[in-house]
Amino acid sequence: MAQSATPARGGGLLAVQPLRRRYCAECRVGPLSLVVPADGTARCPDCADLGHLVFLPRGDTALTRRAREESGLSALVVRFNRRKGRYERQGVLVEEAGLARAEARCLADAEARRRRRLRDARRRAAEDARFTEAFAAEIRRLFPGCPPDRAAATAAHASVRGSGRVGRSAAGRALSETAVTSAVSASVRHLDTPYDRLLMSGVPRNEARRRIAATVTAVLEGWREGAAEAG
Repeated sequence: MAQSATPARGGGLLAVQPLRRRYCAECRVGPLSLVVPADGTARCPDCADLGHLVFLPRGDTALTRRAREESGLSALVVRFNRRKGRYERQGVLVEEAGLARAEARCLADAEARRRRRLRDARRRAAEDARFTEAFAAEIRRLFPGCPPDRAAATAAHASVRGSGRVGRSAAGRALSETAVTSAVSASVRHLDTPYDRLLMSGVPRNEARRRIAATVTAVLEGWREGAAEAG
């Protein structure tokens, strides 16, 4: 009659992936890819009454935990690391039916996480749309001469989540006049002046800004004082 496998430290059974050729002390089958220490000898999984279990490699912590929960019998699989001088976990042996149940539980969780991510994405998109519209409305209030489509485009650019642009700063989220004006100024600088071409031609940033400052000021003042232009 086969003897039971040796309990692993901390409870449970232990199986070892051998580094050298090993044969079962009971049935003499080998060489073995997996041995089960018992009473100072090494047995094959079949002779150690673990032959019906399946190997689950390490890597998925949740699946491993649940597979062991769902299995009436399981064993820890280890291999000796010569460089580190210690045994390291390689995975577990679990019942096939238990593994199937564990996989079903993990799939259910994955689907729940997917649905939650979709809900969160929809919520963030709605929040971003409301914020962008509020930013555009503040642009139109401060600069009534700014074309509505330009105000919308400026707000959309400035308020992209995770962009680090002025619209996502604390001042931008508070719709402060300074932040809104900064976003509009940047739009004018890049779209209504040769600023970008100056930078590409090698003009230093401060000098390029000095050269186009009067144009930016003129456009902003015109938008502050003028009636809204047609889109």
